[in-house]
Amino acid sequence: MLNSNFESWDYWVFGLYALVIIVMGLWVSRSKKGEQKTAEDYFLASKSLPWWAIGASLIAANISAEQFIGMSGSGFAIGMAIASYEFMAALTLIIVGKFFLPVFIKQGLYTIPEFVERRFSKNLKTILAVFWIALFVFVNLTSVLFLGAKAIDTIIGTGNGDLFIPSIIGLAFVAAAYSIYGGLSAVAWTDVVQVILLVVGGVITTLIALAHVSPDGGIVSGLMHVTDVAGDKFHMIINKDNPQFNNLPGIAVLIGGLWVANLYYWGFNQYIIQRTLAAKSLREAQHGIIFAAFLKLIVPLIVVIPGIVAFVMYKESNDPAVISMFEATGGADKAYPWLISSFIPTGLKGLVLAALAAAIVSSLASMLNSTSTIFTMDIYKSYIEPKASSRKLVNVGRLTAAIALIIAGFLAPLMASFDQMFQYIQEYTGLVSPGILAVFMMGLFWKKTTNKGAIVGVLISIPVALLLKFLPIDMPFLDQMMYTFFITIATIAMVSLSTNTADDDAKALSLTSSMFTTDKVFNICAYIICILLAVIYVFMW
Repeated sequence: MLNSNFESWDYWVFGLYALVIIVMGLWVSRSKKGEQKTAEDYFLASKSLPWWAIGASLIAANISAEQFIGMSGSGFAIGMAIASYEFMAALTLIIVGKFFLPVFIKQGLYTIPEFVERRFSKNLKTILAVFWIALFVFVNLTSVLFLGAKAIDTIIGTGNGDLFIPSIIGLAFVAAAYSIYGGLSAVAWTDVVQVILLVVGGVITTLIALAHVSPDGGIVSGLMHVTDVAGDKFHMIINKDNPQFNNLPGIAVLIGGLWVANLYYWGFNQYIIQRTLAAKSLREAQHGIIFAAFLKLIVPLIVVIPGIVAFVMYKESNDPAVISMFEATGGADKAYPWLISSFIPTGLKGLVLAALAAAIVSSLASMLNSTSTIFTMDIYKSYIEPKASSRKLVNVGRLTAAIALIIAGFLAPLMASFDQMFQYIQEYTGLVSPGILAVFMMGLFWKKTTNKGAIVGVLISIPVALLLKFLPIDMPFLDQMMYTFFITIATIAMVSLSTNTADDDAKALSLTSSMFTTDKVFNICAYIICILLAVIYVFMW
């Protein structure tokens, strides 16, 4: 059943978006006449991406239903404090660009697990490859499909689930239509269009929402009204007596577990870092990283503020339907779709929905490409057919992506019982990310780290994370991640020192200060970002 507020003009706008993205994706990924697409073409876009495409693609891959729906829902429930994930990500990107990228690009990597094999062993590479494939399929792909379908059902349908399954199928089809055939080049170049669309659509939603919540219809007065009614939602650091403290444990957000989440995600997450590995050069990759960091600073304006506006509307509403919707399980995650469905006018509604779909589809396409890259290069090529031709590897990658999408599509409806999906994603990713981050940090920067130490550390990290999660002590999950990270590092260090027969491990990296030299553009931009972050946290502490 369709929502009467969504009219024919909106369907035309939304349909045009889907057609343009599919056609563009297929066009940019076409092969030259008479040539077959090589593995480098398919998985690394022929290593031809400029900085602006890298930056746009990083944000398009990152911003998805997880942010538009999940983070907006957390904005409804928690407030601006949830934006620390975005603001601290900008600082994390600077660290990744300066200290991680030079090592990865010098190695000429296809995948992050490939680095693990060179630094440690094939066995550890395989363990981590399996971790990542499982995480992408069972958490990332599944949750993005679920949140995206939930949003479309709320906006176009009645919100009762009539369009939920068709929405899953539609989103999966659009993402698959160009990404499975075209590979990373199709994903990255369409991301340039998608990130423009999602920013424009997000800004439109924020401005219209502020105008509607305003007593006199003005955008500035709307913002003032929101800060007056929900002033407690505009603190970046929340107090221990706040019921949401377990999700964002005060000052620990700045000096604790959030660093584990961000360094893992932006530094060692295949579907994010793969864009930088496809850069024309290290300089282009670093400039793309810094461009993405600037974009991260504006994301809270288009995903968190709408959630807070929806909270104010809920508090001031006398409509029993609105009250019951937000008080139901998963009600917070309906904030953003409800704003679109209720307040965005005809025509613009189709554009805003297209922006939301762009965020979802670009992330799905990125995850599919990275899942297929890891399976093909780190599992299939390593164990099944080491001498496979480029054509065979590309076909295996396409088949892997299709299978991963089908599995996620079947699992997505099972996630309906979760509230605040953004927190769910962070929490369950946090079971594996501390151990993986510890392995990489020790492997990169401590020459005594051994293969045995890394394997023991990463295998111990999961039971440690589960133990901390299910302890009778009520511990915030970001603190759990921090403690797991340090316990894993201690384990790796002790095992390495007790098993290393030489002063340094034989596969230790040789790092020099010249590797980490960045140009003036990167440095100036990094200082500007740090100053802006300091101002934000001082004024909204």
